[in-house]
Order: sequence, then C-alpha cells, then structure tokens
Amino acid sequence: MLSDNSHEIRQQADQALAEFLQEIKNAPSVDYGRMAEILVQRARSLDEFTRLTSITWVNEFVKLGGDQLVPYYAEILGVVLPAISDKEEKIRVVARETNEELQLIKAEPSEGFDIGAVLVIARGELRNESEATRLEALRWISVLLERHRTEVLSFLDDIFPALLKALSDSSDEVALLVLEVQACIARDPQHFRHLMKFLVHRFNSEHSLLERRGTLALGRLCQLLGAERVYRELATILEGEADLEFATIMVQALNLILLTAPELAELRGLLKETLSAPGGRDLFVALYSSWCHSSMATVSLCLLAQAYQHASSVIQSLGETDISVNLLVQVDKLVRLLETPIFAYLRLQLLEPGRYPHLLKALYGLLMLLPQQSSAFKILRTRLKTVPSHSFMHAPHGTLMPSEFPGLSAIRRSASVGPYDKILSHIAPMPTTLSLHATEDGEKVADSASNGGAGINFAVQLKQFEHMQQQHRMHRVVDSNLKPPRRPPIVSNQNGQRAEDRPDSQFPRGFASEARVPPQSPRSPWS
Repeated sequence: MLSDNSHEIRQQADQALAEFLQEIKNAPSVDYGRMAEILVQRARSLDEFTRLTSITWVNEFVKLGGDQLVPYYAEILGVVLPAISDKEEKIRVVARETNEELQLIKAEPSEGFDIGAVLVIARGELRNESEATRLEALRWISVLLERHRTEVLSFLDDIFPALLKALSDSSDEVALLVLEVQACIARDPQHFRHLMKFLVHRFNSEHSLLERRGTLALGRLCQLLGAERVYRELATILEGEADLEFATIMVQALNLILLTAPELAELRGLLKETLSAPGGRDLFVALYSSWCHSSMATVSLCLLAQAYQHASSVIQSLGETDISVNLLVQVDKLVRLLETPIFAYLRLQLLEPGRYPHLLKALYGLLMLLPQQSSAFKILRTRLKTVPSHSFMHAPHGTLMPSEFPGLSAIRRSASVGPYDKILSHIAPMPTTLSLHATEDGEKVADSASNGGAGINFAVQLKQFEHMQQQHRMHRVVDSNLKPPRRPPIVSNQNGQRAEDRPDSQFPRGFASEARVPPQSPRSPWS
C-alpha cells in the first residue's frame, strides 16, 4: 500500500505501520525473524518509500532484537549492502547505520550464524556498481576473518578468485582493501604461497593489471607481509615459470619496484650488504636465479649489491642477438635510475675509480650498448666525464692505477664519435693481479677466482645467467619460426613525422632492423 497510486492510501498505510512499530517496541516478546523475511522482500521494491520504510524497520529490529535475527543475517545483509548505495540519501543513511549495527553483534555459528551464506552475499556484492557497497562487502569479509578465521578459510576456494578479480577494480581504495584482506589470509604459510601463486597467475592472464596495479599491489603486500618474504617467494615462483616472455616482464616490473618503491628501502639496504653480510648474500642469491630472465634486471641487482665485477661480466656476456630494442629500453631506464637518490652511493664511488675499477668498466659497458643519438647515452657519457682522473694517483697499494686503465681518457675523447669497435678497443683487460686482492670492488679476500664477497661463487652465477639467456634465445628462435615476421610499428607525431626521422628520436634510423629484434619480442608494460 505504500506504493499505491492514491496519496491518501499511502498516507494511511504509513500511519498504520508507524503504530505497529510502536506496539512492537513496547511488546515483551516479538518474533522478529518471521517479520524480517517480509521486510527483506519489500526492501527490494522499486518504490523508494517502500524501500525506506522496510530498511527503517530492519534497522529498528536489529537494535531491538539483534540476537534473534542471527539466522537471518545473510538475507538482511543481502538488502542492506545494496541499499548503502541507493540513489535516495535517506535510505543510504539508514542502511549504513544498520550495517554498522550488524557488524557490532558478535554472532557465533552455534547460534545459527551461517558464515558461508554471509560470505556468498559479500562476494556477490564485490561486483556491485557502487564503490561504497564494494568497500562494505570487503569489510565484512575482513570482520569475519578476524572473528571466525578457521571457518572463513574453509571457504577460501570460493572467495579467493573474487578477491583477485577485485584487484582490477577501478577504485584504488577498493584495491587497497582487497590487498589487506588477502594479506590477512596469507598470514598462514600455506596460504601465503597460494596468494603469491594466484597473484602471479592473475598478472599473467591480465598484463594490463600488472601495468596499472603492479606497484600498488606489490608495495602494499610488502608493507603488510614483509618485503623480503614477498620477494623471495615471487623469485622462487618465477624461477620455474614456463612462460619466458611473461617471466621477463614480471622480473622487470619487480626490479623497477625494488629500485623505486619507498616501502622497499630496507630491502635495498640489505642488498647493499651482499658482499659483507650473510643476510644480504642469501637474499642476493635467492633473487638472482629469477632475475636472470632479464639481463638489465640482473645488472641492476648487481649494481645495487655493489657486485660491480659481476655486473661487468654480465654485460660483456651479452651476444649479438641479445641487443634488441627492448633491451635498449631497459638500459635507458637503468641509466635514468642511476641519476636518482637511490644510487647516490654509486655515483659517490665514482670519485674513487682506482678503488672501484669494475664499476667504471660496467658503466662504460652500458654506454657502449646505447645508440649515440639517445638521450640516455648523453646522460651517462656526461656522468662518466666527471670521473676525476687525479683520484687514481691516491689509490691504495694494489688497486688499479691510471697506467692499468689506459682507455679512460681515450674513451672520453671518442665517446661521441667513431664506431663501437673503435671505442671498445680502448678498454684494456683488467690485470690478473687484481683478482688476487679483491673479489668485488673494495672488498678484500683471498680467493676471488671462484668465490666473491661473502662466499658467493660469481663464476657459477654467471653460468646460471648465460644458461637462462640461452633458453630465452632458443625460445625466440622457435617463436620466430612459428610466427610470420612483421614490421615494427612506426609511431608518428601530430605532424605526420615518423619517430625515426625526428632529431630527438631515442634510436638511430633503421636501428630496430639492425638489432635483429624478434618479431614477437614483448614490450614491457613498464616501458
């Protein structure tokens, strides 16, 4: 009658219901459950006044006899959650108040509280168009996890896919709350590994999610679950990833987050102690295997760990077929990252080239990979020009002297002219006597031929890197035979000028074809 066409009938019905409600409040004993069933049905009415009256009655029932309504919580929640985003403000206010009242009541399964049914309702509302409803649905899952963790985890297979899908939500607030719920689930070791596996699978099936939410998701999980724990687990999973293209993209994403995210500052600090502390060494070794999927990620890891000699070895191990546009994009990013505060310690070490000769060699190696017309080449060349030659004269006994690095001045003179072969010819091989005194720059040990700082066998690590890169080469060859070759897309500006014709183009004209880029070579979402 509240939705009757006659205004008088609607008014009288409302008055009668108000009187009934007052009588119910004064009654010593009331069967709230049976009336709640009627209210739940009417709360879905298309008529706003009917919905408002029904939600108002539900609100009063929850306050008056909440314990009696425990068996009906799922049904009630099924109308309260959508009402939180109702177009009528009065309904939204009452629905929010009712929802808060329901969350305050600590119901137990022994009282008829159906946890599974409530989870089904909450999971369904994760697809609601309204952000407010989706947030409240996630809060209900979080509340149930805190109060009934064991029971909720028994329904994990039902709710976890929905939680992973919710990571793609358009709202960052929803995505962050999803991550908090997932982190709560992952407190148990067995569920932690499942979360990491599910997350990697989700990123693999939806690459755009990695691009849009990768930093947000992984950064937040590192905060909630521990950065080292998260990175170690992801490294283990990616080491055995069968999809090599995805593994490369994922490692590049993880590496960029490692080098830039404020939440991972402690992890970066630990890696800087790779050559001096067991904790740093173990972490470096744990990450290294999966980082081998990307050559520049491996170099970045070595530079962060101050394993400069190994970084130089990795760069020199790259073959002709490895020099692709994608690799140059990663080199470009690394060069720009070297100018950030995170690598300030590395730039300061350039003040002592005699003590850190392999750092200098690694950076010149990166310079030789870059096209001379690229801005990254100019940035790195400018940085290397500032290396003080006079500091060689004050180098400690046993370290590299100017006469042992005759190519330094020559490279400076020829960095901007001449072919690569001419430039590379100036780099003299490191003297064998150096290996008797130092494993990595600045670290003194007895045997550097096989073992590096803190007991790392860098010779084995290099073989591991080369083996992984060989797998990627074979994969590219197989893929190129299966797929017809295609011309790389040419990007034009608003004036119709092609990118390769522009004076500020990153790469020289025709470079893509000269670099023998595989036709299917994946572009990282972080490029």
